[in-house]
Amino acid sequence: MITHKLSDTSDIQWYMFGRDPQKPEKIIDTNQYLMVSNGEALLMDPGGLELFPAMLAAVVNIVELTSVNNVFASHQDPDIISSLGLWDGCLPRAVLHAPWLWEGFLRHFGMEQMRYNGLPDEGETIKLGGRDVQFVPAHYLHSSGNFHVYDPASKVLMSGDVGASLEPGNPDLFVEDFSAHCQYMEGFHQRWMPSNRAKLDWIKRVRQLDVQMMCPQHGRVFVGEQVTAFLDWFERLPVGSGIK
Repeated sequence: MITHKLSDTSDIQWYMFGRDPQKPEKIIDTNQYLMVSNGEALLMDPGGLELFPAMLAAVVNIVELTSVNNVFASHQDPDIISSLGLWDGCLPRAVLHAPWLWEGFLRHFGMEQMRYNGLPDEGETIKLGGRDVQFVPAHYLHSSGNFHVYDPASKVLMSGDVGASLEPGNPDLFVEDFSAHCQYMEGFHQRWMPSNRAKLDWIKRVRQLDVQMMCPQHGRVFVGEQVTAFLDWFERLPVGSGIK
């Protein structure tokens, strides 16, 4: 599993973990993220059960586990959080920030020691190492209870399944040619995003933020003008193709 430092200021660092060549062939590739603010860490969508050993090794190579007192799950899918029971054993003092709607479901993955912070539908802001971190509503994109993470200091948005791409081989980390990249996003977004109304609500929210880097759960990361290009493209894209 690769570890890539996405952003580094004087007191905040963002890391991405992924592209694990050892993962089973039938397991979808996922991006996991870690934000470290003044020595305090937030682990975001830490991955499925199969990825836990590689993820644990990657995280402890950056911070001590005692620094990871906050974990985030954008929604309930197993590819992002089925490792919860194992992290629960390693991070007994941590808080899991996740949609209130999914608590009864997420606990099926195993959760005996962590405290569950059920995020209200309107979102929430917490302090991490003295800095604000915002949990931004992204309901129905694709889950009925869904959130993203925004760091106003670094101008980074962790966008879950929004912006995800399914690209063969071992793609580069960043989007370089947006037009060429669209072919790897279109089918995914049209099928997995069920509501144009929800899509437009999310776009309106994000346009009000200063986002310089957008980090999805699958595929490449968007930087600078590529973020605006994605918002414009997504706004035009009709979604909900499962219903004809």
